[in-house]
Amino acid sequence: MTQEEDIRKAVEVLKSGGVILYPTDTVWGIGCDATNEEAVSKVYKIKRRDDSKALICLVDSDARLQKYVRDVPPVAWDILDLATKPTTIILDGACNLAPNLIAEDGSIALRITQEKFSHELCYRFQKALVSTSANISGEPAASNYSDISPEILEAVDYVCWSRRQEHKPHTPSSIIKLSQDGTVKIIRK
Repeated sequence: MTQEEDIRKAVEVLKSGGVILYPTDTVWGIGCDATNEEAVSKVYKIKRRDDSKALICLVDSDARLQKYVRDVPPVAWDILDLATKPTTIILDGACNLAPNLIAEDGSIALRITQEKFSHELCYRFQKALVSTSANISGEPAASNYSDISPEILEAVDYVCWSRRQEHKPHTPSSIIKLSQDGTVKIIRK
């Protein structure tokens, strides 16, 4: 299967409200349409995670990120420009997303992916894509496809073919919370 066919199939599943397993700029992720409340509920169920714990979303561009946050503080762009590894920013004023994806304080965690496969997937899908590690909550994240448990593999609607053979270390993104009042808090280095 070519990467083009893989992305086409993944987008079809996402558009129909399904859940996919896919390689990202960090670890393998469980993903769905970030605007589809029912699909987001499926992801929480697969992970056995309380929906009060927010999930990260991937987007392909600055413009797409701005679609999901009312007011992006200028420091967010500075942080993203200076980041040397994948960096997720938590921003206040989330909008245009599934309500069960937005944290109780109204914030959302977003990352602009630069990695070839996940970037193209986000670009083709034309919406934010949920990206949470491919594991049951509390268990280790799956760096590579071979690390994903059979339970997770069986629970999703589509498993992407791209990068399945890869065996190299991957780490989760840095997470930085930016508040409207200018407060910057590092959640994960």
